[in-house]
Amino acid sequence: MSKPAIPLVVEDISPFARALAREISDAAGPPSHLTLMNMVSRAAGFRNFQHLRAARMAGERLANPPAPQTIDHLLVERTLNQYDAMGRLRQWPSRRKIQDLCLWPLWAALPARTLMGEREVNARLRALHLFDDPAILRRTLFSLGLVSRNPDGTDYCRREVSPPAEARALIALLEARRRGQGATPPAA
Repeated sequence: MSKPAIPLVVEDISPFARALAREISDAAGPPSHLTLMNMVSRAAGFRNFQHLRAARMAGERLANPPAPQTIDHLLVERTLNQYDAMGRLRQWPSRRKIQDLCLWPLWAALPARTLMGEREVNARLRALHLFDDPAILRRTLFSLGLVSRNPDGTDYCRREVSPPAEARALIALLEARRRGQGATPPAA
């Protein structure tokens, strides 16, 4: 596998040449390959060659951002149908994929970095669903790693994780529904 090319661009050749000449004159003999690369990098304004390489690679990543995640709009729509006009979960879905996606808006409604007892979590979950079974929601949130708790089942805390694209879309739609504005799904 070939090594990636690392371009070196200098704004003005004169200060670069002076800095490089100073680096070479301070050396105690002919510099090695790595020493020469570090000298050239320092003359161009970097700390060393690794700094130059890291800066160029970061520039390439920023210039070519990753492709946006595609959203399964059908899954989001099916999951959205599980909620009423007030944004409350009407029933516990039978399909696991929809169950998992249904939990993300509940996760988003829990306060971040706040310890809560089981009763407080149950009260918050009761306000977000209509089938009166906060235990299944609480346990499934824990089993998916969306909340943490002590081994004895006390002190629940929402874990800060990044929701998948479908969950972000569902959360946005439900927030708009709760505000009574109605929303269209975000573009993929």
